[in-house]
Amino acid sequence: MLDMRMSEDGENGALHLSSLAKGNSVSHERQRLQTPLTARRLAKQNEDVAGLAGGEVTTFQPRPPSLPKLTRFVKSVSLEETLRTRRIHNSQESLSDRAGTGSSTDSLKEDPPAPAVFALSGRDDDQDSPDFRGRGSSLSGSDGRPHSQQSSSEERPAKVRLSPLQPRGPLPALERSFVSAPLRTSNRIDRDCLDYKMPGKQKLGERSHSQLEDMGSDDISVNTLKSFYSVLSPIRPQDMRNRSFLEGSVLGSSALLGAEELERYFPNRTLGIYIVTWNMQGERFLPANLNDLLLPTDSEFAQDFYVVGVQEGCQDKREWEICIQETLGPHYVMLYAASHGVLYLNVFTRRDLIWFCSVPEHSTVTTRIISQIKTKGALGIALTFFGTSFLFITSHFTSGDAKVYERVLDYNKIIEALTLPKSLPDTNPYRSELSDVTTRFDQVFWFGDFNFRLNKDRADVEAIMARTVGGDMSTLLEHDQLSKELKDGSIFKGFKEAPICFFPTYKFDIGCDKYDTTSKQRTPSYTDRILFKSRNPKEIKVVKYNSCSSVRTSDHRPVIGVFQVKVRPGRDKNKLSKEIHHRLELKCPHQLLHRPVWDPN
Repeated sequence: MLDMRMSEDGENGALHLSSLAKGNSVSHERQRLQTPLTARRLAKQNEDVAGLAGGEVTTFQPRPPSLPKLTRFVKSVSLEETLRTRRIHNSQESLSDRAGTGSSTDSLKEDPPAPAVFALSGRDDDQDSPDFRGRGSSLSGSDGRPHSQQSSSEERPAKVRLSPLQPRGPLPALERSFVSAPLRTSNRIDRDCLDYKMPGKQKLGERSHSQLEDMGSDDISVNTLKSFYSVLSPIRPQDMRNRSFLEGSVLGSSALLGAEELERYFPNRTLGIYIVTWNMQGERFLPANLNDLLLPTDSEFAQDFYVVGVQEGCQDKREWEICIQETLGPHYVMLYAASHGVLYLNVFTRRDLIWFCSVPEHSTVTTRIISQIKTKGALGIALTFFGTSFLFITSHFTSGDAKVYERVLDYNKIIEALTLPKSLPDTNPYRSELSDVTTRFDQVFWFGDFNFRLNKDRADVEAIMARTVGGDMSTLLEHDQLSKELKDGSIFKGFKEAPICFFPTYKFDIGCDKYDTTSKQRTPSYTDRILFKSRNPKEIKVVKYNSCSSVRTSDHRPVIGVFQVKVRPGRDKNKLSKEIHHRLELKCPHQLLHRPVWDPN
């Protein structure tokens, strides 16, 4: 190996060998080595030189050798192996440096390849450190070992384990939601989408859908996924296969109109009905909104049916229907709409209750001598809901303070001329009369502008109104023409009216709350009324009966009534499911907003 070195390095290598053989400062030069690799090579060369010189080594100050060629150095020792060895050694050196003198960043840096194998001139700053001197002494102590022992001693030392870091104080408590702040912000539901919230406060872990039961307690994730689920209850195909929507009976469990289905939707078997009657005076412009009329703030819940009767309706009937639909929103659909001249009658119901309604029917009557003039008369709509039949009538009687008899004649003509029901079955034919249409239905609501007045001078009426306290209108109603006829039994036989606690609804100046200030000085009167009749007593409960004073676009104030009606189960033999399926299949949702499900035309 020595001859090879001499042949490769030429004269400079020979001179270097002689200096090593004669010098006594080999141990001193060994301490100045920069790497363990060059120290081991120098120790091996010193052994070979000492053997050739007979064990005599002379002191000689060597001269720095010329730089060897890089290509010759790579032939003996691979450059990659050298760099890898140095990186491993430096990393181990930084880990074992307990005094903190080493740098963890320096150990990760890759040292550039040294141009020379070792250096013999100049001093390095790292030689003065105690760690470097200790490493040099450990290397010098391995010079006298055999090559096999040196290779075993060069194995990687045991892995140094760092002591775990202990927190200086208690860790902060984690929130219930582990989502990061940016993600929490991106998943936040806006306030206008509060429909996705769970109804009421539920216990931890409860969900409205079974699909959410397997999820964790991350509220953000749950609220985000709520938008993917409908508010409607899920329907299993097997449940639909086991039930018949076309056939059934009142006792069968599969009956669409049976008791089981009725109790699922109405556990108390009570239906909510909201009725409005209003003489619009033929106004061309509609109110800005109908919220106060249809959705008053004193009502806790919306009702199942909304029935709106109008006398002297506006010119654009379709615009009026759209205005009602926009107020009620997409949860309701116009079940039926009919008109007779300027008399309009619209029935709206909740969309999910259409299946339990029969095909509605309507009939009209004019009370004018000339039948072509349709300003006075009546319009009726009949339907069955489950097993209960309903009749809604809106009418406009003859006007005039002293024409009480003419108004009674109008009533008698209407109950005889309304040809209802047409194809609907009579739920109790034994109690029906051919001369009175109101006896052929279980529940009847008759409302409109009956034009009955107060038999009192205007000054006296205003004086009584000024003394009225707490909504007690009994003194005024003593002079009411309709109240007197009801007691005598000459009109509206079997009908009842809720107690009146509001001021007269006729006649106002448009746009204000002042009664008629024109030259006619009409007496305030209760012309607009809502009456009801039931085959079985106590099946209709009055929830509200009042006027809407905020709607001032007419000389009449609208009157509203809210009722709770008992409903019975029925049989699935009516003209129901097939017709509903056919009509709903042909009409898309946006058409349902502006057109009735049952189009009489």
